[in-house]
Amino acid sequence: MSESNDTGEKKSRLGAGKPLRLRRTVESGLVRQNFSHGRSKAVVVEKKRKRTIAPVPGEQSATVAPVPAAEEKPAAPAKTDAVKTATADSQPDSGVLHTLTASERDARAQALAEAKMRDAEDRVRAVEEEKNRAEREKQAEKERAEREAQAAKEAEQRSAEEMRHQSEKPTVAPRKGPPASERAAAPERQKKAKPERQQPSRKGQPKRRRGKLTIANALDDAPRQRSLASLRRQREREKQELAGSNEPRRKVAREVVVPEAITIQELSNRMAERGVDLIKYLMQQGQMLKINDVIDADTAQLLAEEFGHVVKRVSEADVEEGLVGDIDDEADMEPRPPVVTIMGHVDHGKTSLLDTLRETNIAAGESGGITQHIGAYQVTTDAGQVITFLDTPGHEAFTAMRARGANATDIVVLVVAADDGVMPQTAEAIKHAREAGVPIIVAINKIDKTGADPTRVRNELLQHEIVLESMGGDVLEVEVSATEKTNLDKLIDAISLQSEILELKANADRAGDGVVIESQLDRGRGAVATVLVQRGTLRVGDIVVAGAEWGKVRALIDERGNSITEAGPSMPIEILGLSGTPVAGNQFAVVGDEARAREIVEYRKRKLRDVRVAGGPARGSLEQMMIDLKSSGLAELPLVIKADVQGSAEAISGALEKLGTDEVTARIVYAGVGGVAESDVTLAATANAAILAFNVRANAQAREASARNSIEIRYYSIIYDLVDDVKAVMSGMLSPELRENFLGNAEVLEVFDISKVGKIAGCRITEGKVERGASVRLIRDNTVIHEGKLSTLKRFKDEVREVNAGQECGMAFENYHDLKQGDVIECFTVQEIARSL
Repeated sequence: MSESNDTGEKKSRLGAGKPLRLRRTVESGLVRQNFSHGRSKAVVVEKKRKRTIAPVPGEQSATVAPVPAAEEKPAAPAKTDAVKTATADSQPDSGVLHTLTASERDARAQALAEAKMRDAEDRVRAVEEEKNRAEREKQAEKERAEREAQAAKEAEQRSAEEMRHQSEKPTVAPRKGPPASERAAAPERQKKAKPERQQPSRKGQPKRRRGKLTIANALDDAPRQRSLASLRRQREREKQELAGSNEPRRKVAREVVVPEAITIQELSNRMAERGVDLIKYLMQQGQMLKINDVIDADTAQLLAEEFGHVVKRVSEADVEEGLVGDIDDEADMEPRPPVVTIMGHVDHGKTSLLDTLRETNIAAGESGGITQHIGAYQVTTDAGQVITFLDTPGHEAFTAMRARGANATDIVVLVVAADDGVMPQTAEAIKHAREAGVPIIVAINKIDKTGADPTRVRNELLQHEIVLESMGGDVLEVEVSATEKTNLDKLIDAISLQSEILELKANADRAGDGVVIESQLDRGRGAVATVLVQRGTLRVGDIVVAGAEWGKVRALIDERGNSITEAGPSMPIEILGLSGTPVAGNQFAVVGDEARAREIVEYRKRKLRDVRVAGGPARGSLEQMMIDLKSSGLAELPLVIKADVQGSAEAISGALEKLGTDEVTARIVYAGVGGVAESDVTLAATANAAILAFNVRANAQAREASARNSIEIRYYSIIYDLVDDVKAVMSGMLSPELRENFLGNAEVLEVFDISKVGKIAGCRITEGKVERGASVRLIRDNTVIHEGKLSTLKRFKDEVREVNAGQECGMAFENYHDLKQGDVIECFTVQEIARSL
């Protein structure tokens, strides 16, 4: 019976009918990985845990003893006792007894053996991972110690250098505590004593982990290491505290150069102060200014002294000091080619003579056969000598061009035609040469023409105090013929002889400077200036200031259109790259940098603007302007002038201003260089002016705007045609001259008062005749008391056109009836005669 109960308990304990299962030894979980800027990511990881098998009550079961140390080897799996099977006697009232089969016992034994083997493997793997982690921590500690030692060493070196630099300054009492070397080495001692302090996370976020995320890293709870940048920042703070950098920085007093006018921005730069502080101080003083506003020297001085700086007052014109440079030493001077200017009256053969010397044909390309531009050329003689020629216009309108040519030259060749003799522009050229102080060589041209008389030319030159060598003077003379090429070699010899006497020299090893001969606005190349280099060498890339314009030289073009890299003394050259067209006759010079160029140009533009404002009329209301015009009685012809070159625009403006009188004048609204643009038409429409285009044309937009606004554009290629047309228009603006023609006198015999008509004077014609509609004067006691027109002239009862002397007639005045017996009526007509300039 006991065996039966024992067998039943075993059956119920084994759980017959249930499958045999093993618990999972691997569990999965989520680990959140955090990145910078608040980003995070969930990562799935697997975690192995130790398998434990609970023993069955009443049975002997093999249990795995825990491993006491990591170094112990896993124990071999123990043999399990055989499961006893009891066979009970079958009884009729007992249930069916189930026993384990042999296959089931083998499967259970095998499962238990495999579980023990996996547990042993897990223990071995855990021991290896623990060992590897210990080695990694040891290596990391070693590297961290090396980095801290290196950082401490660098900090000691920097602190020693700063202490050496601060030796001259007042010393700062050091803080109490260990020296810097001990403080730098403190982390190493603290590292051995206690673990390093963990830095807090930023903005409450989890700590950032570096390196590849693994199961070991995810489950590692070791504190986070400090970065090298953090250590560097700490050492820097300690060094600044040691040097006493917490004290306020000492203010540096500077010497501030203050011109007559300066912007707040520029003043703040010179003072090394913030512009906001200057504006704030001005606002406290009641001045609301911006950073780009200009202040005077007194205000600038007040600001600089308020901020603790020393002020040095200078004149605004000091910006041009040293622009041209000092006088060169005689040891640096080298011979240079002479600059020769061809001058004389119009159509005396100046350009033809230069064409023959250069073997070109410039005269054929000039409009009207006259030179209207100043040209610069170089000629190489048969002997190898280089001569620079300047060809000037001979027309009377180009006085300024001739004056510039005389001032920029070494020798003047005065060309006089043998058949014309000395003309007005010839005398003017002599005057310009004397004012410039340059020697003159007289070239008597056209000796091959019929009627040529060189002797007459010599005698006429005596009237202008020009005594030639043939007449016992010291002025060289050469009789030449440009068309026949006669005595041209003698002219070259005379120029060479004169240049040798002058001993012309210049220093080529310095910054270039010279004079602007001509300027124009080219559509494809922009602003182009023809200059003559007088000293130094001009190179591509130099920064040039020419008058009120500046720019970086982009290209240098010689007289024949070739691009070169540099130009020496006495060489004419075209400069490309200027910001605008400079005025012909201005000096140009090379400066060191763009800042100085801008400063000089701004000063010159401001100076020109002040002169223009000071010379112009005072501004007022439109009503006041109209009253002034009516009171002055001056008629104005507004004009807009566009020319191909600066010299032509200047010459046209000067010629038109000379046409003005007390009654009519030409007002130049704008004179510029370049083609006629739409903006020029808009300006002309605003000023109700006409546009004069000299050797330029209008573009399509300008033509459409002129047709839309009814603005006339006149094109010219010869300057005297332009001057003649403007002169004719101004002559038509003159008020006509009134001429009075006497007709006759009549005496009033009786006055009749007729109703609905008024008073009628019965008169007798005493002298001449009286015509109906003529002007009359009423004279009483030899005094003119009325002047008007006749409204009625009757003979008997008929209206007549005129009444002759000795006849009687009736006369009535327009709107006047104060007639008395004995009055004298004078009859006359008024004739208008057109005037001209």
